[in-house]
Amino acid sequence: MTVTTESLSQPVILGFDPGRQKCGLAVMGLDRSLYYHEVVASTDAIAAIAALRQRYPISLVVMGDQTTSRDWKEKLADQPDAPRVMLVDERYTTLEARDRYWQMYPPQGLQCLMPKGFRQPPRPIDDIVAILLIERYLNRLTGDRPS
Repeated sequence: MTVTTESLSQPVILGFDPGRQKCGLAVMGLDRSLYYHEVVASTDAIAAIAALRQRYPISLVVMGDQTTSRDWKEKLADQPDAPRVMLVDERYTTLEARDRYWQMYPPQGLQCLMPKGFRQPPRPIDDIVAILLIERYLNRLTGDRPS
């Protein structure tokens, strides 16, 4: 989905699921409209974030607090015009992301016949984890409980 900065009427949040090999990125509005999501190689993550900051009015980076978050937070702080970073609890997001993947991309063909617990997404889902991190942050702000 391509959205130009001019067509956005609100600031957006960048979700960042950092990892050693790959990272998930997502851009979501405060109204929970999803504008972008992608999995990138860890070596390309900082450049991808810089490009997204040029493309969207990102007001905040919401990042998972596990794995390599401390190192990534330092890398982001070293960037020109460093973004504000908020750490969010990312426990169980991988399991939640698997369920969300199948909501976003319903199973087709024989996948429909497989029990839900046996289905494996056919691609990395770090971008969906990034979406969930933004939602957790917004839920915390508004006091909403996850559904």
